[in-house]
Amino acid sequence: MKENISNIICDLVNLKKQILLFLLILLSFVFQSCSSFRPVVSPSQNAIDSLLSTDFFKTAQAGISVYDLTANKPLFNHDEKLLLHPASNLKILTTAAGYLFLGEDYKFTTSVYHTGEIKDSICNGDIYVVGGLDPDFTSHDLDSLVSQIKHFGIKEIRGNIYGDVSAMDSLFWGNGWMWDDDPESFAAYLTPLNINKNSVKIVYAAGEIGKEAVVESIPGTNFFQIKNSSLTIDTGKTTIRITRDWINRNNTILVSGNITKTSKRDTISLNVFNPTYYFLGLMKESLSRNGIYFNGKVDTLTLPVQAKKIFSFERSIEPVIKNTNKISDNLNAEMILRAFALNSFLKPSTAEKGIRLVDSLITLAGLNPKNYRLVDGSGLSFYNLVSAELLTEILKFYYFKEQKIFPKFLSSLPIAGIDGTLSNRMKEGKLFKHVYAKTGGLSGVSNLSGYLENRNGHMIAFSILIQNFTGTADKVRSIQEKLCEIIFDMN
Repeated sequence: MKENISNIICDLVNLKKQILLFLLILLSFVFQSCSSFRPVVSPSQNAIDSLLSTDFFKTAQAGISVYDLTANKPLFNHDEKLLLHPASNLKILTTAAGYLFLGEDYKFTTSVYHTGEIKDSICNGDIYVVGGLDPDFTSHDLDSLVSQIKHFGIKEIRGNIYGDVSAMDSLFWGNGWMWDDDPESFAAYLTPLNINKNSVKIVYAAGEIGKEAVVESIPGTNFFQIKNSSLTIDTGKTTIRITRDWINRNNTILVSGNITKTSKRDTISLNVFNPTYYFLGLMKESLSRNGIYFNGKVDTLTLPVQAKKIFSFERSIEPVIKNTNKISDNLNAEMILRAFALNSFLKPSTAEKGIRLVDSLITLAGLNPKNYRLVDGSGLSFYNLVSAELLTEILKFYYFKEQKIFPKFLSSLPIAGIDGTLSNRMKEGKLFKHVYAKTGGLSGVSNLSGYLENRNGHMIAFSILIQNFTGTADKVRSIQEKLCEIIFDMN
């Protein structure tokens, strides 16, 4: 009996060993199968991975997000949540918020009023010009405004001319803008009374040998004092330098260096310090040209309640947004930001109030605005931090949720090889006319975000943010375009 029990126990032990051995063999086979399995990687994925594994990206960073809007599926992501400087790609958020919170019918207005009595064509009171943040207002528009004053029956003004700049705060630059961007025209000073991009064009040419270069401003005005110590030379190297006395915060134009006799006529643009007074100074000169006598002072003052309107000059939002994105106009972006702040909150409008609404757009797009940092509307500041994911989500939001405005928003973006900041890029090959995207660049930063129509006719939203590189952005632009070619062929 004991022997039988012992045999049974031995049999059970042997059976257990056999079962364990079988399981070990089975697991070994499974592990070998798993280790030999490799996920199927598309040629497009391999091409992008190969591009991003070059030596360039040992130091540079890239955040990429690609989404097929037609198929409603993601195509590719690479560090899409990484926070990077958007540069002018931030204008995508600003203009998207502009259409959303101002509406398609919004108009920027610059209005003129008078106080006192008008008798015998004499205004026995003051003239007020109320700034409405119009960033595209020009000298030609100003002449139209002055013509309306004359048409109103005023041939003499016996009071003063005041500019009402209460629409926005007195901060003339954005948070974190670089001090040494002054006096570049892309860093225009901000005011509700904008004119000529708050900049002046300086035209210069060779003079007589041994004498100064010929220098003049466009528009022609007495607002600027020109100090010209340049010299026209017969032979040698042109070293002429033209700047504004920005160190001392004034509008004196400084011309120095040499210009050879054979040098061609050329033009540079400089920003204007305190452009409100530039507007008022040009207005005073326009009044004189239009035969309206004025000998009072020009200054700033808030419009009194009893003032009577003479005329309002209006500009639709669509061309303002188009200029913002097509040519990457920083002044336009900053004015749009403050316009929807003014439209939603009490005066004065501020960048901070505008950014609160951009945060609302980010929330509508399904992301948390606290995960990003926005400080201006143009992207000039290095303080701004966004991700490729954020930009693609905003592009997706417009495509899926704002279909009525989407065509206008899309048409505001530069078109590859056709116009804006993409007019000289992707002029040949598969991408020509198929990319609608916003460029963006700062020192060590180059970005491209927008829409792409691929070879299958699918609309793709994409964002390619690249930064932390040295030298020019030519190589980065080439990488961006290669990525767009790969995206064009993606299924």
